[in-house]
This record gives sequence, structure tokens and C-alpha cells, in this order.
Amino acid sequence: MPLKFSNKLIAWYLVNKREMPWRQTTDPYNIWLSEIILQQTRVAQGLPYYLKFTEAFPTVFDLANASEEEVLKLWQGLGYYSRGRNLHAAAKYIVEECDGIFPNTYKDLLKLKGVGDYTASAIASISFNEPTAVVDGNVYRVLSRFYGIETPINSTEGIKEFKALAQELIDKEQPANFNQAIMEFGAIQCKPQNPYCLHCIFNDSCVALQKNRISTLPVKLKKTKVKKRHLHYLVFRSSDHKTIIERRTGKGIWQGLYQFPMIEGEFDTNRFRESEPFQKETASYTIKNIVPYNVKPIVHKLSHQHLHTIFWIIDVENLEDTAIEIQSISSYPVPVLIEKFIATYFNLK
Repeated sequence: MPLKFSNKLIAWYLVNKREMPWRQTTDPYNIWLSEIILQQTRVAQGLPYYLKFTEAFPTVFDLANASEEEVLKLWQGLGYYSRGRNLHAAAKYIVEECDGIFPNTYKDLLKLKGVGDYTASAIASISFNEPTAVVDGNVYRVLSRFYGIETPINSTEGIKEFKALAQELIDKEQPANFNQAIMEFGAIQCKPQNPYCLHCIFNDSCVALQKNRISTLPVKLKKTKVKKRHLHYLVFRSSDHKTIIERRTGKGIWQGLYQFPMIEGEFDTNRFRESEPFQKETASYTIKNIVPYNVKPIVHKLSHQHLHTIFWIIDVENLEDTAIEIQSISSYPVPVLIEKFIATYFNLK
């Protein structure tokens, strides 16, 4: 059965695969870049970023020598920014600790920051022909439906079960083709919604199809409860066209990106006015006017957080020396939420 399954799958792949730039090479740097960019990201969204990164940083040395801000600016809009920071850290490790030579085994690839079982398996099989199976969302879906497996895919038991099954099925002679085939099959044939079962190569042996379980497989445990947060961004404007932005520190969302000064929770504009001059750390500003840019909160949805956001436009006479020219703000890496505000309000992109 494993050989029959893999042979049919690879034959389908060689006829139906989409042409992608990272499929034209086995260079581990390019494969690594594509896999990190495509984590939790659709191909249509990730492709332009892959092209931008390979143009800006054609080698791992170029990426390692870049500043974190340059990397994050290029990553802007992809989300899950820890991927960008880890990508940069791993590039530095490869250059400084491995003399620029990419690790060439699954075991050694796992030492790279941001590289887990899936990414290490993908690089090891595609670049170095090591028969180690990938397991991503597409693979979970294909295997759970074909075999009728009801073990939750995000449980410890499920992760082990599906990895073992994928490893049993992988074509030891063609690991790169097998891994790419099963992921591609899940992406364009055995899709989450409305899969093409009528024209499927496995429709005579798929348990989910035979038992009418397509819509209920794979099984997934309930997600973590979404947290609701209320954020107020203070957008200062001075008479000489300057504003204030701050770099986010700590381990929370958007670490390393820039934002306007922010207050979380309740925001009393009357109190704000009464506290003139407004004190911010060692500086104070006399407020001339304060108005909300948006009365109704802008809701920005992240995986486990919904951010209810209001931008406040605050006119002041002068700002401290660390203030920046409004015209230069678009050169800083910022979250998409703030990028959209900047583009609409300041007309900067």
C-alpha cells in the first residue's frame, strides 16, 4: 500500500504541480527562505515576498549582514514577525558558526532558530535527498481523509501518529518529489473546502469519501480563546511636520517593529487635556488639539487576539529632538495595522 500510494501521488504531482521559483532549485538557502515565508501563509501572498528577499539578499551572507530593521521592513505585511527575526538570527548562525555552509542533515537543520520538524524535513529532503517526511496542514488533511483517522491533528498523540504514517509512506528513492507531491495535493486537490473528490486519484480508496466524512476530517481540538484588547495610538503632529514613533521591545506581538506611542485600556480624553502639558518620560508637550482619527474602533484580528484600535491625532507646537520627520516614517518597519493608517492619513506608502 505505501508504494502504491506514493507512486500514484508522485505521478499526479509531475503532471499537475504549479511552477514556483523555489522548485527550480535545490539550493538549501532558497528552499529555506521559501519554507519560512510560506509558513502560515498562502502561496499567492508569499511569492512576492520570496522574490523580494532573494533580490535583496541573494545569499545567506547578504541576509546575515543586513540589519534586523532591514529584514523586518521587507517582511512587513507577512505577519508572525518572529519568523523574520528568526530567519535573520539563523542566517547569522550559518555565517558565523558554520562558515556560511548550510547544515545538510535533518538533525543539524533543527539547530537553526525558527526551524522545526516540518521545515527541517522539507530542506533535508528537497536539498539533500534525505528521506524524512514533512507534515503540515495539507499533509494532515490528505492522510486523515484517505485513512479516515480521527485523532486530533493538534494533539500530542496526533502529531506523533501522522508523522509516523508519513514517514512510512515516503518514497525513500524520491523523498523530495513525495514531500512536495503530498503538500501540493492537499493545496490544490484535497482542499479544506470543496475538494475535487470526483476527479481524485484516490476516490476509489479514500475512507472519508466512502463514509461521507470529508467535511469533518481532519479533527482539530478547539482553539485557544481569542483575547480582546483595546489600544489607543497617540499620533503627534508638530508645527514643523514631525511625529513620534517608538520601537516595540519585550516578547509580545510585533517585537522589533515601530509604532506610535500607545495606551492600552481605557482612554479618558478629558483627563488627557487636564494633564497639560502632556508628560512623556522626560519630555512634555503642550497640546493644542486632540481628535480621534476614527470614532469607531478599527478591529485588527490576529490568531489569538483581536485589537480594537483608535488613533488619536494630537497637535503640538514642538516635539523633542528624537522626533522624526513625518515624510520619513514609511522607511521604518511597522505592523500592517499602522502601515494602513500611515498610508491613508499621511498619504505615505
